Parts: sequence; structure tokens; C-alpha cells
Amino acid sequence: MTGSQLDLFGSGPSLPAGFRYQPGLVSPGEERCLIERFSELPFREFEFRGYVGRRRTVSFGWEYDFSTEQVRPAERIPDFLLPLREQAATFAGLAASDLPHALVTEYQSGAAIGWHKDKGVFGDVVGISLLAPCVFRLRRRKGDTWERVSVTAEPRSAYLLRGSARVEWEHSIPAVRSLRYSVTFRTLRSP
Repeated sequence: MTGSQLDLFGSGPSLPAGFRYQPGLVSPGEERCLIERFSELPFREFEFRGYVGRRRTVSFGWEYDFSTEQVRPAERIPDFLLPLREQAATFAGLAASDLPHALVTEYQSGAAIGWHKDKGVFGDVVGISLLAPCVFRLRRRKGDTWERVSVTAEPRSAYLLRGSARVEWEHSIPAVRSLRYSVTFRTLRSP
């Protein structure tokens, strides 16, 4: 399979084991309130090995330091994100306290994120897409080719990466067409 857009009604390719998607996790009113609060956050340009991305981020609870390749404590998760963390935890079948890391990312028009797997210090990944849709692409090597699946992550939707989807598959987001935010909650793996 060279690449396919997922058909949520069953005729398209199957999702990777451990991947879940749910539209409408957040109401339009909740989304508006979150977007308003994001203007208060201390976003900074995403930097990775001397490269500055077109997206801005802020971490809470824990923060991954790409220069030391370690996780370190960060400012506590703000109160206004706690109800969203509760919703993310319920969606993932976890307790809210199992999600001690939150990353808020602002994608300006044209911003993308390349193929990657989340760092190994993190376990389950729950992402919530806000304001604008994006194509959430997944791939894994299968012999000499790549197996690929794409899901359109609609505004207010959530996805879960766990198990095979988390450790065997890479994911990426091509350039977005308009301003988009994501809130990503992660579990921490035991050392």
C-alpha cells in the first residue's frame, strides 16, 4: 500500500493497532475558550539541533530537552487545561494523573512536522486538534516499501497512539493551510 486516506466508514485501509481516533471530543464552546487562553501562554519557537521550525510550543508538567536528550520538570499544567486532560484521559482509558505532560503547539499557515516517533521517555500519546483540520499521516517500513495510512484530524477531534501505533509507526503532519493548535498529553515511561 503506497498511501491511502482512511475511510472512517470501513472501506479504506485499516488503522494501525493501538491507534484510535474520535471526532468531536471537545465542544465548539470549549474550543473557543481554549483558543482564547492560548494567547496567554509563553510560546517559543521550536528548535531542534539548530533548526527553527515554523511552529511554536510550550510544555507543562515535563519538558523534553533535545540538547541533553532527557526529560526535565516544567511549569505545572495550567488549571484551564485540566478539564481537557480529563477528557483526553477518559478517551484513552487512563486516569488524568497518568498524563503528567502537556504540550501546546501553534501551527501557523504553512507549518508542518516531519516524520518522527515521539521520544522514548514518553508512553501513550493523546493529541487534540483545534481550530483547523490537518492530515495526520502514519507510516512504517514493510520490507523495501512503506505502509501508509492518513487520517484527517478534524477540529476538536482526538487521537491516541499506543502499542504498535506508538512504537512501530512514524507520524507526520504536512503543512497546514490555516492557524491550527494541538494539545498533546503523554504518559511517562518508567526508567
